[in-house]
Amino acid sequence: MTAACEGQVVLLLSQDRKKFFLHLQPGQRLQTHRGILYHDDLIGRPLGSLVRSHLGHRFHLLTPSWEELLRSIRRSSQIVYPKEIGYILVKMSIRPGTVVVEAGTGSGALTAALAAAVMPAGHVYSYDVREDMQQLAERNLARFGLQEFVTLRHRDISEGLDESEVDAVFLDVPTPWRYLDQAHEALKGSGFFGSILPTANQVVELLRGLEHSSFGFTEVEEILLRGYKTIPARFRPMDRMVAHTGFLIFARALVAGWAEEE
Repeated sequence: MTAACEGQVVLLLSQDRKKFFLHLQPGQRLQTHRGILYHDDLIGRPLGSLVRSHLGHRFHLLTPSWEELLRSIRRSSQIVYPKEIGYILVKMSIRPGTVVVEAGTGSGALTAALAAAVMPAGHVYSYDVREDMQQLAERNLARFGLQEFVTLRHRDISEGLDESEVDAVFLDVPTPWRYLDQAHEALKGSGFFGSILPTANQVVELLRGLEHSSFGFTEVEEILLRGYKTIPARFRPMDRMVAHTGFLIFARALVAGWAEEE
């Protein structure tokens, strides 16, 4: 049975479903509304087991999922939600060995997911104009042990991208239509372009830009997520759902001057 080890990030889940994420270090402790838990008591304990605080309250010791970790990151801006992240990875064929350029590092949630997907042989190059945001993203990446798979570039992408022949470019910026030339120049032929935007008028502007650039096969999609109550006697949808969080726009890089036939 796998045991929790020093340096590992674990999840403690209380009886009332409160989540606590710990980077296990000898001598440290977690103080909660249900009592204190000592890291030394957790290190070496089987994952999936029941542990108790000094007040006797029960917690389950678990390995956190990527969805839980990404939701828990320190943030100073809106992150891309896990429901979009998973689809982005599949839609843009991002897998081990892929080279990705991202613009709009933000707090680093998508950056971390991209890095985890492309490791160990791939790499993520992430641009942002705000140095404070990249410093926060760097701390979040270090927390997940992913910093070696990411190069952070503090620069406005209007000045161009350093990379070329990359597999995918994803723009999480307010005006992605302004940077389509830079994105196309960085992509290899048939490479994947993606973007996320919160409002319809932004999507329309991007569609106009894509229509007059060397991209084709454009798609716009939206992902809605509805959870269900897991009590057998009262199985039904949750009262709330994660509805609109952003429009996803995808396209493929084509040879300059090529136009889709009607």
